[in-house]
Amino acid sequence: MKMLLGHEWVDREETIDVRDPFDDSLIDTVPAADHDDVETALATAFEARDTARKMTTYERAQVLYRTGQIIAGDIEGFATVIAREGSKTIREARGEARRCVNTLTIAAEEAKRLQGETIPFDSFPGGEERRGYYERVPIGVVLAITPFNDPLNLVAHKLGPAIAGGNSVILKPATVTPLSGLKLTEAFMQAGLPPGVLQCITGYGAVLGDALVEDPRVRMVSFTGGVEAGERIMSRIGLKKVGMELGSNSPVIVWKDADLDWAVETCVSGAFWAAGQNCIGVQRIYIHRDVYDRFRDGFVNRTKAYRTGNKLDESTDMGPMINEGEAKRVERWVKEAVEKGARLLAGGTRDGALVPPTVLEDVPEDATIHFEEVFGPTVNLYPVDDLDEAIDRANSANYGLHAAGFSNDVTVCHRLAAGLDCGSVILNDSTDYRLDSMPFGGVKNSGLGREGLKFSLQEMTEPKVVCWYLPGL
Repeated sequence: MKMLLGHEWVDREETIDVRDPFDDSLIDTVPAADHDDVETALATAFEARDTARKMTTYERAQVLYRTGQIIAGDIEGFATVIAREGSKTIREARGEARRCVNTLTIAAEEAKRLQGETIPFDSFPGGEERRGYYERVPIGVVLAITPFNDPLNLVAHKLGPAIAGGNSVILKPATVTPLSGLKLTEAFMQAGLPPGVLQCITGYGAVLGDALVEDPRVRMVSFTGGVEAGERIMSRIGLKKVGMELGSNSPVIVWKDADLDWAVETCVSGAFWAAGQNCIGVQRIYIHRDVYDRFRDGFVNRTKAYRTGNKLDESTDMGPMINEGEAKRVERWVKEAVEKGARLLAGGTRDGALVPPTVLEDVPEDATIHFEEVFGPTVNLYPVDDLDEAIDRANSANYGLHAAGFSNDVTVCHRLAAGLDCGSVILNDSTDYRLDSMPFGGVKNSGLGREGLKFSLQEMTEPKVVCWYLPGL
């Protein structure tokens, strides 16, 4: 598959294999871009920022609507690409494709709601003869760097608001899952986005990353990925805007009056969706001691019933991790926890890139799998006696994206909402819930800024004040 560079689809002699992590079969190849290609992308996007800026609100919205309609007309095609190049089952992939349609539709609607306000300049002496307002204007060139775990919808979460705001965009999709982003780029072109407004450059982050983020022609970097990569970007970015979603170690609190059957069902799904490679996936569950045994037994039984294997099989609940290297890392972390005293209740083995759903209890707090983001199909269970203790332990990780709590007591729910230190508190559902229009982001090492179409659009535009001095008014 070719990349969109300059005003055309191009190939390169050096290519990167895109392989299915389930059986390592070759799906396609993409160009391995070099520094000359980076310059082409930057120069084209910088020139095209005027084209993007001059698009009317109606034109921007219509391109976004039409792109969503193109995807809606080919859900199965997009879902198959998502499932083959990544970790999602075909059922999970269809859900992502449908969400992408919603994301682009909301972006189109938000383009029409991008408004300023009048400013009361006469609110201070000397301003009696002044009138004015502010409007929101594009920032210029947006660099979008996207991860492998949601290779279509997370791309749309960056491209949608960037285009809605009148910016030009350079997309650098994840090296291991570039095909979904390229297919979305094709849809934008088919929908009538002017040439040059969107570039999609494929290649290795180690080769392209610094040159892209450091360039002053880029006015905002929107990045989703790991903390280490985020810190590197921050050290090199210079004076430009930044949005970062860097993952989490999501805690759940299950109180003694909760609907345990529902809590088990939704937390199992929240832990093992996309093979646990999910920034808001359930990782730590703190359960009131009075109901700990019941919850644990139900959770383990439901986990053991999970069907793993071929992602394209309709009966499969969970596929492989993105590659064998990541699977080996999770295997090491599980082994380390067991060696330090944790009890393995389910899973814990590995077959290539396939790690079965894994459940641990009695995990010591100095185990890596306790305090880091595992980004794999494992979950830890802990008994607690006191709500303040549960909240304190939930907040103990240096992340704060999503947290969740289960209780039928309104007071308990309010205490959870107030006490949990994170970007979102999800009550009576798992941490793995996100509405594409809500503000999405976290505190501590979970990132900077907020995504969600309205909120990303604010980040990707800036206020411009217009003030008239009108003597004699």
